[in-house]
Amino acid sequence: MFLKLAEKLGPVFRDLARQKECEILEGSTMSDHVHMCIAIPPKHSVASIIGFMKGKSAIAVARMCGKERNFTGAHFWAKGYAVSTVGFELGQIKKYIRDQREQEQDDEQYQKQK
Repeated sequence: MFLKLAEKLGPVFRDLARQKECEILEGSTMSDHVHMCIAIPPKHSVASIIGFMKGKSAIAVARMCGKERNFTGAHFWAKGYAVSTVGFELGQIKKYIRDQREQEQDDEQYQKQK
């Protein structure tokens, strides 16, 4: 089910980013987390953008799963997130994000062969 849902999350994330004048430069949905490289204007804090995207995307997921109301008392996303704002070359970050899906698939194949 998550994979079908993951396919629908890309447009949701892009729309949410646009609402805050941000741009998703690269992204990949994994089986249990998401990688994104987001260009955030200096007038917005990283924490506010991530909080907005996690909150609004959780509401969108609830709607996709047929819930009329939001998840009450439940959490869709983990509380934390990892972020880097300096020290990396954009091309390297994009490549890392793209490679994560392939790495996860390789790991799954390896586990099945055991």
